[in-house]
Amino acid sequence: MNLLNKLERKFGRCYISNLMLYIVIGTGIVFAFWFLAPDIPLLSFLSFDRSAIMRGQIWRILSFIFIPESGSPISMVFWLYLYWLIGSSLEDYWGGFRFNVYYFCGVLFAVIGGFITGYATVHYLNLTLFLAIAVINPNMQLLLFFFLPVKMKWLAWIDAAFLIYNFIFTPFMYRRIIILISVLNFLLFFGGDFFRFIRDKIKYRKIRSSFKNKNR
Repeated sequence: MNLLNKLERKFGRCYISNLMLYIVIGTGIVFAFWFLAPDIPLLSFLSFDRSAIMRGQIWRILSFIFIPESGSPISMVFWLYLYWLIGSSLEDYWGGFRFNVYYFCGVLFAVIGGFITGYATVHYLNLTLFLAIAVINPNMQLLLFFFLPVKMKWLAWIDAAFLIYNFIFTPFMYRRIIILISVLNFLLFFGGDFFRFIRDKIKYRKIRSSFKNKNR
C-alpha cells in the first residue's frame, strides 16, 4: 500500500473515470451484437488467443475483457448491473486511480495467466469485486433481482464459497490458475483489511459467546 500511495501521488491524475461503466457498456454492446448476429464470429475475434497474439493480433490482450459471461439477456443484464454497481461503489470509496490500478493489475495477471495456460478471462476478477466491497462496507445493501435487499457481506460469503468450490472441483488446471491469480490480486490490495475483518468477526463471536455463558 505504501507503493500505491507513492504511485497515486505521482500519477494520481492518470486514470479512466467511471472505468466499470465503460467495461459494462462495452460488454453490453458485444453481447447485443453477438446475440442479434450469432453467425458473425465476433467473440472468437475478441477472445484471448495466445497464438493469435503472437501472430500480431495484439488487441486480444485487452478485448477479451468485453467477452460476455452469459448467453441469456436477462442474466446478462443482471450481471452487468451488479458489476456497474459494485465497481462504481469501489471507485467512489477508493478513488478512480486506485480502482484503475486494482482492475488493470487483475487484467495484467489474467493476461500473464493466459500466456501460461492459453486461457484468460476477467470473470473471476469481477467476482473479487464483491469481496472488495464487502471488506470496505459489509453492511452495504443492494437490490438482488432489482427488488430483494441483501447485504454485501452475505453475497461476499456466497461469492467466496463459489470461488473455493470452482477452484477445488474444476477439472481444468487453467481455471484453477486463473482463480488463484484473481484471488491473489484481491489479497495484494485488500489482504490486510480482509484479515482484520475476519479477526474482528472471530473476536466478536467469542465476546458474544462469553457474554451468553455468563448470563446462563
